[in-house]
Amino acid sequence: MTSIALLLPGQGSQYVGMGRDLADAYPRVREIYEQADEILQTPLSRLSWEGPAEELTATENAQPAILLHSFAAWQLVRSQIEDQVVVAAGHSLGEFTAHLLAGTMELPDALRLVRRRGQLMARSGSERPGTMSAIIGLEPAAVLEICERADSGVVVPANFNAPGQIVISGDVPAVEQAGQIAAAEGAKRVIPLTVSGAFHSPLMEVAAAGLREALDDVSMGEPLFPVVANATAQEVSSPEAARQTLLAQLTSPVRWVDGVRIMCTREPERWLEIGPGRVLSGLLRRIDRSQKAASVGDMDGVEAFTAA
Repeated sequence: MTSIALLLPGQGSQYVGMGRDLADAYPRVREIYEQADEILQTPLSRLSWEGPAEELTATENAQPAILLHSFAAWQLVRSQIEDQVVVAAGHSLGEFTAHLLAGTMELPDALRLVRRRGQLMARSGSERPGTMSAIIGLEPAAVLEICERADSGVVVPANFNAPGQIVISGDVPAVEQAGQIAAAEGAKRVIPLTVSGAFHSPLMEVAAAGLREALDDVSMGEPLFPVVANATAQEVSSPEAARQTLLAQLTSPVRWVDGVRIMCTREPERWLEIGPGRVLSGLLRRIDRSQKAASVGDMDGVEAFTAA
């Protein structure tokens, strides 16, 4: 039996039209979108399929839209592979999706939870404005040292996405200062990101109480397969650990490189990125050139998976 690892995308992978082809081809996918609209009392299907892009990109909309797309795509392949999945991981928001697919939580709870998470994160960005920048071409130790040298506010490494690709997050002046230092220290590129807050940094602490309350309201069970947590880069196999790590990642860095390397120890024979986009497939190749992921998020991906 082929062993499979799942990758679940995070915020930024959304696009107008996501999931529309699947809903047109599969009545059960359309039913899932209709169910989500009813659960959230929000036209999530319309936002996903028609936009406008600005509204879909809003944190409180993008998060449930991405989770829903991944869940819908999963339903099309689940019966064929569920018992072959040996490990899963999701990038930021995607960690919540990973637990949904693992059965740690049910769809209604997951949708309400990530909607609330998005609202809290957006509010945090309004109460204490922050930003993020990608630093390309420097090692983790160098980026950490640069953040420590920046003295105009809080700035920390927030996403260890791939070798030579680290995102920093914090107060706007501090992120800008750290970016200038990084450029002077030999970074190949410093790319300011269009975000509504300083995600995965101490600035998100104002949202922690609200997210803790939301997590406590969700009924969780034992995951069917282990989920590698962003904050610890360790496998999670209990509902108690799931709550702790999902809360911790709000203010902790996404240790994606370490997490993928932990997944590799399971020696999966196939990798599948379930949901919109192919960002995580690209990061996987940068982390381990011997690995390659297939994308299952649109009709082309589903048909290619079925053919394989």
